[in-house]
Amino acid sequence: MQVYDFESSYAFMKPFQIQPYQSGRLDGLSFAVKDLIDIAGEITGFGNPSWAETHPKAVINAVCVDQLLSEGAACRGKTVSDELAYSLIGENPFYGTPVNPKAPDRVPGGSSSGSASAVACSLVDFALGTDTGGSVRVPASNCGIWGYRPSHGRISVAGVSAFAPSFDTIGVLAREGKQLEKVIAILTGMPITQETVSTSIFLLEDIFAICDPEVQQALLPAVERLQAKFSVKRISLQKIAGLPLDFNWLLETYVLLQSTEIWSCLGSWIEGAQPVLGEIAENNFTELAKGADRLTIQRFVEKREKFAAELNTFLSSGNLLCFPTVPALPPKRGTITKHARAGGIYYPRALAIGAISGLSRAPQISIPLGESNGIPVGLSLLAAYGQDSLLAAMSCRI
Repeated sequence: MQVYDFESSYAFMKPFQIQPYQSGRLDGLSFAVKDLIDIAGEITGFGNPSWAETHPKAVINAVCVDQLLSEGAACRGKTVSDELAYSLIGENPFYGTPVNPKAPDRVPGGSSSGSASAVACSLVDFALGTDTGGSVRVPASNCGIWGYRPSHGRISVAGVSAFAPSFDTIGVLAREGKQLEKVIAILTGMPITQETVSTSIFLLEDIFAICDPEVQQALLPAVERLQAKFSVKRISLQKIAGLPLDFNWLLETYVLLQSTEIWSCLGSWIEGAQPVLGEIAENNFTELAKGADRLTIQRFVEKREKFAAELNTFLSSGNLLCFPTVPALPPKRGTITKHARAGGIYYPRALAIGAISGLSRAPQISIPLGESNGIPVGLSLLAAYGQDSLLAAMSCRI
């Protein structure tokens, strides 16, 4: 694999060095921060030049950054984000495409593209990203590293640019599971657990079924490993939720709620500042966010809450769900346009799979367990809301 540095990786908006405040559990480790997360004295650019031009420098670090600096980690800089975080692809029309070192002709995934690239290129030990609809989990899978989305609200988002608040989380990307587990314990304030009380791991048959054959085949050895070590059963998400639930249900519910929140958070800036936007971002804001039917919000909120209650009840005894992180191999660079995003088969499926965690508020970890002709494929475990420590411990046992 080619060796990349801070410049050739295209992962960083701005490299710099912030020394740790003191010694701690992360001594000797370095991390990077997605450009949605405040660093004192730096502009949080949100992946768009117009945003950077119309916002002041941060006066204080985001809380999550100070947590890591207080535990001995050094910060190495701010990483590239997809434009206004509104993509799962990893291409930014203004700042370029961070390298996916495991598959250089393919996208890294977004929107935490730079953070994933920095970790995969071994430029830092771990990195902070944000995950609303898959923005840590998708690039983790694409780049062959670990990716964690926490239980919603378990990690502080103070000092993080708001996008869709009832879905927004701080996530972590790492090369090693044990390092990830340590960072999870620090950011959540929940101790590392040695107890793995999971009764069963349930393979989601309906999610495997919507994935491409290459993905299913790449994960077959990992599934066989699970079956050799744990009690593994098969089930459908529809049966768990007790709802007429399918791929379109997940997609429709998530997109409506996300879109309305995005316009509530960013619509006034879009309308007032009239920013220069890339083609995909402009289409997303005008067609999806601004055009969402706000008369249906309450109906979809109630659908989400029923889904979340049923899924978390099913998992509450320590059960875990298992499914592919992404439905297909990473697209080749430059192949996803606004038309492909709207009418293609990759993006809607990726968003629907990511919505399982988003709608349920449950934690998920993508583990680098598969490859298809050298291209990484992640397998995910998902636990009940609040069971982040159990999830991390079980993930590290695989």
